[in-house]
Amino acid sequence: MKLAIILNVIDPTIGGVLIKGEKGTAKSTAVRAMASLLPPIEVVSGCPFNCNPKSILEMCDNCKEKYEIARKLNSEKVNIKIVNVPLGITEDRLLGTINIEKILKDGKKCFEPGLLAQANRSILYIDEVNLLEDHIVDELLDVAAMGVNIVEREGISFSHPSKFILIGTMNPEEGELRPQLLDRFGLCVEVETVKDMKVRKEIIKRRIDFEKNPEGFIKRWRRFDIEIGKKILKARRLLKKIRAQEWHYELISKMCILADVAGHRSDMIILKAGKALAAWGGRNYIIPEDFKNVANFVFAHRLRKNPFDEEKSLIDLQENLTKIVKEYEEKCEGHQIFLMKEKKNLLETHHN
Repeated sequence: MKLAIILNVIDPTIGGVLIKGEKGTAKSTAVRAMASLLPPIEVVSGCPFNCNPKSILEMCDNCKEKYEIARKLNSEKVNIKIVNVPLGITEDRLLGTINIEKILKDGKKCFEPGLLAQANRSILYIDEVNLLEDHIVDELLDVAAMGVNIVEREGISFSHPSKFILIGTMNPEEGELRPQLLDRFGLCVEVETVKDMKVRKEIIKRRIDFEKNPEGFIKRWRRFDIEIGKKILKARRLLKKIRAQEWHYELISKMCILADVAGHRSDMIILKAGKALAAWGGRNYIIPEDFKNVANFVFAHRLRKNPFDEEKSLIDLQENLTKIVKEYEEKCEGHQIFLMKEKKNLLETHHN
């Protein structure tokens, strides 16, 4: 779960993550904790859409007009937010609305921002996404895919950037999402109640420690948060250096054909997630194992269901994917570099 969220933070174009799990498995806690790991972002001062002052492509219509005149915009740094989408939300509250009365009165375009404006360049979190109305989920996923929110009313339209990290959580016991909506989430993971006794004991201890002294608990673990934040920033820089190669496309195509998934969205997401995983591992090159490791996240919600033996189908797929990946390890120069570095690290550790 944590890895799937981090991959989306490294590359938000992966398309978000859907977290399925029983109640009380810390789904919401993990999501809310992510915001504190990330550094502040620079935004245009006073802009309700958190526009990027350094990129005209990431500005709303108003900021573009000001930028074209002054060629510079005042900016400030703000913390990344978690914007929650409540159940029962209306379309106007989510997307925003155009105030026709004010336009008629003042003769100027007036847009009242919704939650998607607040979520731009932040994290949009939907708890119990399976209980949201289908048309609201459709709207959300459309904006997530385009990165732009367009609102039209009475022949008047307004658009603003809305690029966010989309995270949805759900308890399958309360109902499933439609397959069309499932496919729109980039990654999907399932979390279960911990069965390991040592881990469960540690969960109890940490929770009690937090309740007794929240400030002290946060301060004690802050340095670990900072380390993860630095690692994420490093991964973002490395991601820009990773170049796709012909064997990447070939291996991904074989994997998707083997999994028998519908459409081509899986191919693109495996490539993006594989790159993000390589960068998270501190590398500027991909090894075949990267694609295999993200395949579970990408295929989990896209496999054609076998109602009689779904578990066996997943096991067979994993075995076949392993065989394909092994073939490409021999061809992959990056894999040889990776093995040499691993061997060197082991020797240094042994020597120390």
